[in-house]
Amino acid sequence: MSLTRRTLLAATALGAATPALAQPAWPTRPVRLIVPAPGGGGTADTLARIFAQELEKRLPQPVVVENRGGAAGNIGANAAARSDPDGHAILWGWAGTLATNPAMYRDMPFDPVRDFTPVVLIGSVPNILTVNNDVPVRDLAAFTAYAKAHPGGINHGTTGNGSSMHLAAELFASRTGTQLTHVPYAAPAAATTDLIAGRIQAMFNLVTGAKPLVEAGRVRAIAVLADSRVPQLPDVPTTAELGMPGLAFGTWFCLMLPKGAAPALVARINALANEVLADPAARQRLEAAGMAFDGGGTPERLATYLREEMVRHAELVRISGAQIN
Repeated sequence: MSLTRRTLLAATALGAATPALAQPAWPTRPVRLIVPAPGGGGTADTLARIFAQELEKRLPQPVVVENRGGAAGNIGANAAARSDPDGHAILWGWAGTLATNPAMYRDMPFDPVRDFTPVVLIGSVPNILTVNNDVPVRDLAAFTAYAKAHPGGINHGTTGNGSSMHLAAELFASRTGTQLTHVPYAAPAAATTDLIAGRIQAMFNLVTGAKPLVEAGRVRAIAVLADSRVPQLPDVPTTAELGMPGLAFGTWFCLMLPKGAAPALVARINALANEVLADPAARQRLEAAGMAFDGGGTPERLATYLREEMVRHAELVRISGAQIN
């Protein structure tokens, strides 16, 4: 073998080995799970903390939830996007921040596709249509007929323009040809108080928020906006089984790394996340907090899903006419 041939083979072998040798150990310090929402027990924060605890069981370092609220999640997500892509800062992203905000804000501080590396889809929490007990309907067909007979006469409460509650209602209205009146609130508690009192007639709340009210008989559940029934309210039918399969909406969650993360690192975190989602005890904890298990899979699955959801949310924002700035 010639010197040139031996040199080429040696260089090739060295080049193949270098990435493995150069790949730093992970994690070497606490991992920050950045949640772009205030702490205090909201759906996103609660699910993130359960997931962080389960992920920490599989790592030699702590996983610390870092709440960074503000601007509908843009502040926290932007902080995550500007972090070092070494796996010690992971974004706990969700539909509103990654799919709705790009259509709501004229000036976004980050790009969900350009500035992040997808890791894994975690799961979702569907919206559910609930009504005040005095509204004379008990099923989806009757609610639709009532809304058509009273255009603009049904006031529905939300947590603001572009929230999952708002877009779920816009989706319903566009699919059924009805007109609802949007009443935004600063917090879900105020909206639910008015729903119970009859000052508003309907809410497309998240299952997590609606569950205790439905179980206590304080509001009436009409339908879950999903393809499959949820274990939290197993007796409530879905829009799919009631003949409206396209009327599905909810808040989904995912893990993202800053752009530039090494493929091996992405693969490792993806594998660990899938391990958590496959663990019966972890699934039980997440399910009890409201999550539906339609997540997991590859980074490519999340990348495709994100692009599709950005298109879908942009269309609903366009229909609603909502805009932040």
